Amino acid sequence: MIEEHFYTGNLPWLKDQTILLVTHGSHAYGLNTPTSDIDLKGVAIPPREYFLGFQSRFEQAEGKDPYDLVVYDVRKFFNLAAECNPNIIEVLWADESTFRILTPLGRRLVEARALFLSRKARFTFSGYAHAQLKRIQLHHRWLKTPPTHAPTRAEFNLPERTLIPADQLAAAQSAIHKKLEAWNLEDLSGVDPATRLAIQQALAAQLAEMQLSSDQLWQNAARTLGHDENFILLLDRERHYTARQREWEQYQSWKANRNPKRAELEARFGFDTKHGMHLVRLMKMCKEIMETGHVQVKRPDREELLAIRNGTWTYEQLIAWAEESEKGMDELYKKSKLPHSPDRKALDALCVEMVEASLRGER
Repeated sequence: MIEEHFYTGNLPWLKDQTILLVTHGSHAYGLNTPTSDIDLKGVAIPPREYFLGFQSRFEQAEGKDPYDLVVYDVRKFFNLAAECNPNIIEVLWADESTFRILTPLGRRLVEARALFLSRKARFTFSGYAHAQLKRIQLHHRWLKTPPTHAPTRAEFNLPERTLIPADQLAAAQSAIHKKLEAWNLEDLSGVDPATRLAIQQALAAQLAEMQLSSDQLWQNAARTLGHDENFILLLDRERHYTARQREWEQYQSWKANRNPKRAELEARFGFDTKHGMHLVRLMKMCKEIMETGHVQVKRPDREELLAIRNGTWTYEQLIAWAEESEKGMDELYKKSKLPHSPDRKALDALCVEMVEASLRGER
């Protein structure tokens, strides 16, 4: 039984204070194979001293043996779920057959799950999918045309030693980076991750329409800081050399530390088909949420997803599918009946009620 192996570490109260614990990951999606690990995610309301004292702190507890387990403090869980973090929001919408612990307070949390859902899901679920896509594309490129050597400065028309003093080079690069951050709105305080991602995607679309490449954007940022063209050219060469050097190091690390099972999939199919399966799952879930306001964790398209995992789609099919799926997302976002953002006051009130009930001894 999972309860017999419940990780508590140095938190002897953890199991008794856990109000919700579900099987997460492939077992929750119905995509598990005989060798799939068991992942557990849960929510706990810590004891009184964690709210009233100053010495005790708790955000989450993690265990690895024999199961991958994460239990979140209720306040952290509320915050992540309100942002429509896919790995968190799925806990509330999991099929009840996957529930391992469900107390009355846990039931109250699950019954309030609709309060957490908003159109932010359009950007968080697709954002996770895009991260999978970038990883797939990068590894595919390394498989097909792997870097053959560490870059040299001469290849970038640079002298053996930089002509710019190291501190001046670092200061100039930092100033340009800050300027680009400002243009990308990454430095706005108080803007939640999903909204920031939405703004950045809109900005990226505008830049693409204006036919501005990332290099041109970088050069324009340097010009606004008053650098002359020769200095910008030298800085740009240094930037590209550093980027190539970083990729070489990443490639070496990837080769040395690849998961053997993932490496086998990439060697056999030209890309990590497990990543491909989850990319498709995330994009489909994003579409479903926008259309129905419901998170379908246990997948009705299990057979199709497992087929992708088993290599029925080519790399080219996957990339074409991802690009086509993204096209309709903005329209679905506009038509969705979900709120733009969750009602944080209502969620805060619910969190207060649950904590107060727990401190009275309810579970």
